[in-house]
Formats: sequence, C-alpha cells, structure tokens
Amino acid sequence: MKDHLLQVVAARPVTERPHAAREYVQLYLLRLLHEQGAMRRLAFLGGMALRILHSLPRFSENLDFCDVTAGGGRPDLPSVPPRLASGLLDAGYAASVKTRSARNVASWWFRLDALPRDVGWSSDPRLALKVKVEIDLAPPDGAVVETTLVQRFFPIALRHHDLPSLFAGKLHALLTRPYPKGRDWFDLVWYLTEKHGLAPNLDLLRNALAQTGHDPSDAHRWRKAARARLKSLDWNSVLRDVKPFLERQSDLEHLRQDLVDKLLRG
Repeated sequence: MKDHLLQVVAARPVTERPHAAREYVQLYLLRLLHEQGAMRRLAFLGGMALRILHSLPRFSENLDFCDVTAGGGRPDLPSVPPRLASGLLDAGYAASVKTRSARNVASWWFRLDALPRDVGWSSDPRLALKVKVEIDLAPPDGAVVETTLVQRFFPIALRHHDLPSLFAGKLHALLTRPYPKGRDWFDLVWYLTEKHGLAPNLDLLRNALAQTGHDPSDAHRWRKAARARLKSLDWNSVLRDVKPFLERQSDLEHLRQDLVDKLLRG
C-alpha cells in the first residue's frame, strides 16, 4: 500500500506532496476504520468529509467524527488506535499513535516517520507526517446520517452527516469558535455559492448552539449572526489561515470580506 502512495505522490509537484501524502493516509485510515468495525458507531463530518464526499477544493488536516449510537454508552475506543497503527505498519508505514481523552472528546495523533523524505518533500529526518483523528462522544441531537460508497484510490463505504447537517456543523464552528479560522469562512463561501439555496439543518444547529452555551435562536438568524461575526474579523488573519490549504491559490484573490458579506445578505 505504501508503494501506491509513493507512486501517487511522485506524480504531484513538490509543493503539493505534503497534502497529497496526508490525504492518501487519511483515506487509508478511513478504510481501516471501516474494516475494523469502528464506523458502525461513528459518522464522518468536518472539512475532510466535505472534500471527499462533495469535492470541496481545499485540503484538511484532521479526520472528524461523532458517535451516533444513542444510548449505547462510550464506544470501545482504547482498542481502536493501536489497531489502526498496526494496520498502517502492515501497509509499510513507520507509524506510531498518541491518544488523549477528555470528557466528551477522544483524540488520536498518528505520526508517520520517514514519509516526508520518502515522498521527496523534505530531507529533514526530524520531520514526520501527522494526522489527527477526533471523535465527539456527546454530539448534539438532530443530525441526519447517510452512508455513501466512494472511490478514492480504493472503495470506502462512509457513514456521514448529510449535507444540511454538515452545513449546520460548519455554521456552529464559525459562530462559536473563540478564534477566527479562515477555513471556516472559505467553506461557508463554498456552501453559499456551489450549493446555492441549501438550507442548514436548523434543528442540529439550534441544539449545538444550546449545548455549547450560545443563543440557540441564532440558528434561525444565522445569516445575521454570521455577518456580525464577519465584521469583527481581521480579514488578513483569515486569509493567512486558509492559504496553505487551498487547491487553487488564485481562490484567495476572490475571498474578499465585502463579497462574503454580500453573499450573507442573500
């Protein structure tokens, strides 16, 4: 499996190889999660879900999930990270994993040593490729879950939030994150243009806002709330955050604060 990654990444320009290698590993981890049965309890969400399922034109660092098994107790998480690391080792990667569990979140960091040198983007022996997996163990109610078969290097059956629920999750992050994240605003523009007319899952958004101590009525006035947040931002900071993750660097020229405000006015 590693030989296939090297072949895929070698065909890309050197500047794109870090993202290409990470994305291949992310997809392989999704395949391993399915094969090991973990996806029976999990739903895929976040930026990488948008990219794989809906061709979002930006890269993502993390794999984000939520536990969607109501009333089933905490999933058997401790056994999953070492089995995933073992699957990576079996595929030819020098892999290790660190885990951290908070009250309602489980996080795993996979480190693949030597891969940056193997794919030719860095000769620094200290550099490794890292992928974070994060699971919300107590997600808000209201999400709609689907299963889709995708073909990206290999077939993967993905259990995931539907598009209105993904939209609601993005709006919740954008409205409540304590710091501005350019990727949130890039994704919002994608929703408002590529998916023009799509309505977010308001039940999920309202429940998510209430769960995190924010005003749930902002769910029904999300455009107004997003515009208020937009006006408070240092837009140069927003652009710096998203720039390294864009497929097309020219997209940055069009991501203007005034144009985003115009989109939100509807």
